[in-house]
Amino acid sequence: MCSYSIGQVAEMFGLPISTLRYYDKEGLFPELARSAGRRQFSDREIEALRVIECLKASGLEIKDIKQFMQWCSDGPSTYAARRQLFEDRRKAVEEEMKQLQKTMDLLNYKCWYYETAMKDGTEDNIQDMLPDNLPADIQKLYDNSFR
Repeated sequence: MCSYSIGQVAEMFGLPISTLRYYDKEGLFPELARSAGRRQFSDREIEALRVIECLKASGLEIKDIKQFMQWCSDGPSTYAARRQLFEDRRKAVEEEMKQLQKTMDLLNYKCWYYETAMKDGTEDNIQDMLPDNLPADIQKLYDNSFR
């Protein structure tokens, strides 16, 4: 089993050392070893950190991540709760992705809009096409960004 210093782990994950210390203080690494007072991260903590960062990126708060880590310590009786947590996070991320796609579509539409306006020297031609007579690919962007 490999052993990593806090600095190595911080670099691996692009996190400040203070964040790793905070996670440890919050009990997210219950089996973290120490050698001469220094934290020694094992592959177990690396895997836990991957999950912690995923859950955090999905919008879960630290208190809820702590609950998840407790469920992991509690064993197989919590499998259903853990699975439900991940299903809920997946749904939340899917919804966020839909919203981001709408944002991207509007940005792409507006890039086309202003490229076209600059080429034409006016917005009049575009305005005449709105709301339902845009080129097909642009119409799709326009429609999706307003739904």
